[in-house]
Amino acid sequence: MWGKCDDMIVHSELPYNAEPPPAVLAESDVTPIDAFYARNHGAVPDITAQQWQLTVDGYVDRPLTLSFDELTTRFDQHSVVATLACAGNRRAELLRVRPIPGKDPWEHGAISTAQWRGVRLADVLAAAGTHLDEGLHVAFEAPDVAEEARPAQPYGSSVPLSKALSGEVLLAWEMNSEPLPAAHGGPVRVVVPGYIGARSVKWVTAITVRKGPSDNYFQAFDYRILPPEADADRAAAGDGISLSSLALNCDILDPSDGQRVPAGPLTIRGYGIAADGREVERVDVSVDRGITWQQADLAPSLGKWTWRPWSLTVDVRPGPLHITARVWDDTGALQPQSPASLWNPRGYGNNAWARVELCAH
Repeated sequence: MWGKCDDMIVHSELPYNAEPPPAVLAESDVTPIDAFYARNHGAVPDITAQQWQLTVDGYVDRPLTLSFDELTTRFDQHSVVATLACAGNRRAELLRVRPIPGKDPWEHGAISTAQWRGVRLADVLAAAGTHLDEGLHVAFEAPDVAEEARPAQPYGSSVPLSKALSGEVLLAWEMNSEPLPAAHGGPVRVVVPGYIGARSVKWVTAITVRKGPSDNYFQAFDYRILPPEADADRAAAGDGISLSSLALNCDILDPSDGQRVPAGPLTIRGYGIAADGREVERVDVSVDRGITWQQADLAPSLGKWTWRPWSLTVDVRPGPLHITARVWDDTGALQPQSPASLWNPRGYGNNAWARVELCAH
């Protein structure tokens, strides 16, 4: 479905939500389109480039209406390599702490990296004469209708104006040098590097500069960290902590949990990713439940907004094997140790130490 590889782990057909096996992600720094995770809240809209249109309004001096041809020819084009991650990535580990009804059990694959090409959102906002007042946000809306929202409504989100004006934020129509596929927001989507994937709104058709964050369900109610004791079904608008910047995180992609591997040399591979504006400095790996640690080899990142692949070859004996990985950023910050300490009623933001258990023979 949607041009994806046959081994995608499909959580739902409609809306289409799927992730690749983690070992597939470990094979390349840039994720092939057919293995890039898909996270949707409604049916994928059927919009051609000729039909697509974007409005820009709100706190602007010159409201705009742009066709696809106008967007792609009027402004300078730019590319950015950026990792997008679902806020629910690694939720399955939180589900093992306590149940989270109604949420997809994302494992390790709701994160992927691509090269995106388009125009800078800042340039479009400048052409509209966007005001620069304090407290302004840039809201995005798309035509895909989410039935899970209360009430059902088109998907929307927003980011602070300061982030929207950053040079890395794009209105993109290419992904890995190919036209942006419909399943990933084609013909045009927002790409907000460094933020959770929910802010990179697909099929964007409206941009509004406004006071304060969007009133859309997915900004006001969802994608928020609620206290552990909260009832997610009764949460009011603005409850909890709104998710924005990606958290410091790392994961083990290969070998996979439960796998049987030959005794002897074993290469462990994974990624580390730092919060908005920070860098991965070190990844530690333990094969004895955290008693001793070894530093993994860090590959160069493809840019400021991407994961950083790492690897470590260890010699393993026959029997059970427990692998743990943790990441430090360039400020000396370390990710949390336990998923139990991070549990929340919607299962967002799990950035605990990565762990896999397997057996060598």
